[in-house]
Amino acid sequence: MKNESGEASVEEENQKQPKEAGKFIKIKKFTFIMGIFLVIFLTAGITTIALTFGDEKVESLAPDKHAEFEKLYTTYDKIKDDYYEEVDEEKLVDGAIKGMIKSLDDPYSAYMDKKEASSFDESISSSFEGIGAEIQEQDGKIMVVSPIKGSPAEKAGVKPNDIILSVDGKSVEGLTSSEAVLKIRGEKGTKVDLSISRAGESEPIELTIKRDTIPIETVYAEMLDDGVAKIQVTSFSEHTVKELKTALEEMSKKDMKGLVLDLRGNPGGLLDQAIEMASLFVPNGKVVLQVEDRSGKKEVFKSENDGELKIPVVVLIDDGSASASEIVAAAVSESADIPLIGVKSFGKGTVQTAEPFKDGSNFKYTAAKWLTPEGNWIHKKGIKPDINVKLPDYASLPYISPDKELKASDSSSEVKAAEEMLKEAGHDPGKIDGFFDEATKNAVTAFQREQKIKETGTIKDDTTVKLMQVIREKILKNDTQVKKAVEVLKKEINK
Repeated sequence: MKNESGEASVEEENQKQPKEAGKFIKIKKFTFIMGIFLVIFLTAGITTIALTFGDEKVESLAPDKHAEFEKLYTTYDKIKDDYYEEVDEEKLVDGAIKGMIKSLDDPYSAYMDKKEASSFDESISSSFEGIGAEIQEQDGKIMVVSPIKGSPAEKAGVKPNDIILSVDGKSVEGLTSSEAVLKIRGEKGTKVDLSISRAGESEPIELTIKRDTIPIETVYAEMLDDGVAKIQVTSFSEHTVKELKTALEEMSKKDMKGLVLDLRGNPGGLLDQAIEMASLFVPNGKVVLQVEDRSGKKEVFKSENDGELKIPVVVLIDDGSASASEIVAAAVSESADIPLIGVKSFGKGTVQTAEPFKDGSNFKYTAAKWLTPEGNWIHKKGIKPDINVKLPDYASLPYISPDKELKASDSSSEVKAAEEMLKEAGHDPGKIDGFFDEATKNAVTAFQREQKIKETGTIKDDTTVKLMQVIREKILKNDTQVKKAVEVLKKEINK
């Protein structure tokens, strides 16, 4: 008899066996049943041992994937269990990650908790409230890369390479850039006190800056004389290239014959925006940049220009031009023969990427270095312009706080700065020595009379603000770098 599967049934097979075989089969069944009991007994015993001796005994049987973390785990457990006060476990983990990344000794790699990560995202994709300055950590210090155009920081006189010593009287030395940002930012209308160290200044510069809304508008266009347009790009955020294309269209409608692309004070931003922007000026198929990983493998990015700009272009750079703006400057210089004018750029030749965590925090780290089209690495070297042109000396005068009164018999670096400003404003303060004497007082009074301000003979409030405003307007009017760029373009236009 066959079952439905075509195999012999058990009953049929048993019937075919001799009597001795039947006896053998009975013994085999008994052994099988006893084997099952033995397995059950052993399983119960192992389970009992596991429950008795805990997880550590079981874990020891498994291979340890990260044996080098044993000290980290031991430290974490000890602090969590035996520290004299209750500890925040999340803070312990965050601190461990921060310490690990800090050991890289790389100012561009950092861990950001949820709050810091959110702040970072805002600075790329939307407006935020603060003073408007790009900063980075370098050798344990917080350094300004560049203030944002039109921001409170720029208006207050914050300069590239300034070192921020303290925020509201508290030292920021040893903080990450993300931690420093959270201390500097705040609600619109509130004030923050900064102490700044600047090269060439013997004493720290004390600034009180009122926070404001910082819009992420990154492109500013204007027509100069003789068909020359100037377009300033202040950073590289999500919509920068779109803004630039719109600006180019608007300038073309105004009969643009030449372009000054102003990348001064541009601290960088998104890599994809830099590549796309450079492609607007670099001929199709030519190299824009190379990205090299630690194994030496290079990824080459080429221009995908679908309509090369047919007018002469020059690019302005300075010591506040960093990262993405240097990518554009190097690309147009080496692959499109566009001249660079200004002073040597900042010098950041690395590429960062961010790794997000499920809780909203993340860490960014340096994943590669970028090279110019010709394979040059400009890190910590910067890019030298084809035509070196400095701004006038008075463009570097330090900020004077309107809250501080400068009066007769005072002697300080602020008095010296005020004397230099008065001279540039057309009022002779006598010897520029940092001493507020009678000649200085007379110059101040004359300036106040000219500006229709109450004649006090002292420098404070409206007098300070107006004095710095006059200097700022003079800098814009006598921008030697823009003037040189226009001169170069006119020669090309008139060929």
